[in-house]
Amino acid sequence: MPRILFLALCGLLTYTRADPGALLRLGMDIMNREVQNAMDESHILEEMAAEAGKNRPGVKPIKGITNLKVKDVQLPVITLNFIPGVGIFQCVSTGMTITGKSFMGGNMEIIVALNITATNRLLQDEETGLPMFKSEDCEIILVSVKTNLPSNMLPKVVNKFLDSTLHKVLPSLMCPAIDAVLVYVNRKWANLNAPMPVGQMGTVKYVLTSIPTTTASYIQVDFSPTVQQQEGNTIQLADAGEAFEFPEGYAEGSSQLLLSAAFLTAELALLQKSFDVNVHDMKIGQLPPQTTKTLAGFIPKVAKAYPKPKPLVTQIRINKPPKVTMKTGNSLLHLHGTLEMFAARRRGKAPVSLFLLESHFNLKIQYSVHENRLQMVTSLDRLLSLSRESSSIGAFNEKKLTGFITDYLQEAYLPVINDALQVGLPLPDFLDMDYNLAELGIVENALVLDLKLK
Repeated sequence: MPRILFLALCGLLTYTRADPGALLRLGMDIMNREVQNAMDESHILEEMAAEAGKNRPGVKPIKGITNLKVKDVQLPVITLNFIPGVGIFQCVSTGMTITGKSFMGGNMEIIVALNITATNRLLQDEETGLPMFKSEDCEIILVSVKTNLPSNMLPKVVNKFLDSTLHKVLPSLMCPAIDAVLVYVNRKWANLNAPMPVGQMGTVKYVLTSIPTTTASYIQVDFSPTVQQQEGNTIQLADAGEAFEFPEGYAEGSSQLLLSAAFLTAELALLQKSFDVNVHDMKIGQLPPQTTKTLAGFIPKVAKAYPKPKPLVTQIRINKPPKVTMKTGNSLLHLHGTLEMFAARRRGKAPVSLFLLESHFNLKIQYSVHENRLQMVTSLDRLLSLSRESSSIGAFNEKKLTGFITDYLQEAYLPVINDALQVGLPLPDFLDMDYNLAELGIVENALVLDLKLK
């Protein structure tokens, strides 16, 4: 006898776009897995079957049958369908055998195939703010019934007895199983809005903007993330009026997470202080020795001020919040700051400032996921501007330093940025999602994670 477990999920919900922020689109793939896992791991059908023969408060014994037992509960197969504007329609098709002593005095066996249907709603818990499923209107529909009751009994008597027995046993047995599965799924949302650390610099919390929206193809969850510094200050997401949306072309039933450029910008603001650096090394990568003699090759006045070579000390400070921008296939990190070079002196004496430059440069960003955190690695795109703010060696043409500063940023500064970014950015914790399998893509104003299952 074929047995199919059919579940469909939906929500009667209001849609509000969380822009800027993050959007989550849950397709059939993830919901199918979660309900299947809930049914398998909870063993709820087997537990309900074990309870069937026990005396339970408020449940009257069935006339005409004693020693009631339920056995051979068939394993379910789960399929999901979304119904817009309704919530969750859940249909469970399974089979079982009911045994006991009948009113005829002999052993009775009833083999049943049945459907359990329920309407569940996807809501937002008022206390926790988390998504939750709630079951309503559970019904039992008999598909087929076979029994070993004597064939010489009047059909009407048999049918009446079976109908009375099954409609007393099955709803109290199976409907709680549906509720238990939903409780199991609901628990997997529990950590969604918990604050998650970004190193020692602050936290990110994924807060629902509104009740999730159900369509015919997916459930959409909109977030207004809270980015908070360690001191308690909240970093506001910039509202640049730049729309972002899911691109077309993803497989039917698949799931995606969309992170806006504005949200990533706010998260990187937590790391801004980590981007400041003082560099004392004379030898850095492929660069020439970091001394006043090398610098004099670009600014001759340095040789006059320091005829004997002195080690250079370089101080870089990012004085504006980092900004992430995204165009299809390309993402940049914009950094504005100061670069100040000093001539080192003997121990105990402070280095002497040679000049202070204002700079603006872009870094290309490559994204990946490691240990369920979003990782970024940067490479230099280009140095956009240099302007001299002060100089102890007199006026000079700072444009002549463009090549020198570009090489310096590449060799000396990018390792600092990439080291700071290794902390990773937290992703929403829900339904045991494994982001390490996701395929990443860059679209207009957003990063897309195409979520994959094992």
